[in-house]
Amino acid sequence: MMHLRIVAVGKVREKYLAQGIAEYVKRLGLYARLEILELSDEAAPETMSKAEEEKVRMKEGQRILDKIKPDEVVFALAIEGEMWTSEQLSAHLSELATYGRSQIAFVIGGSHGLSQDVLRRADVRLSFGRITYPHQLIRLVLAEQLYRACKIARGEAYHK
Repeated sequence: MMHLRIVAVGKVREKYLAQGIAEYVKRLGLYARLEILELSDEAAPETMSKAEEEKVRMKEGQRILDKIKPDEVVFALAIEGEMWTSEQLSAHLSELATYGRSQIAFVIGGSHGLSQDVLRRADVRLSFGRITYPHQLIRLVLAEQLYRACKIARGEAYHK
């Protein structure tokens, strides 16, 4: 069974998003174990210089790296990453499982993005498009896509 983790900066505060995420975690239980690890975001003023933003990314990035296991395959969700179809994601996850790489972490940064250290640690940089999503919403989208990928891998009809 695959062991998937979402390592994310910040908490999901909106009830409707939390409910949606919980629903996909439940559905995924038939196919994989999904754990969500929420890390605290760095307190920061509304307006910051580029250097201050980088400092926030670095501090949050260190928290992320501290939680990533050495044997995990890391997918960093990054706007500049590769854009895959749901079928490509499913195939990639299936291939990893086939070769015994079933410990997978998906990393979602805070509102200022991911540090260069986290991006360097990533095995894959994955993008869900060139638009910016709130980090709470992308967690729901990711959970749904993981569920969809499992259904596709099994040849089940959900993804149609």
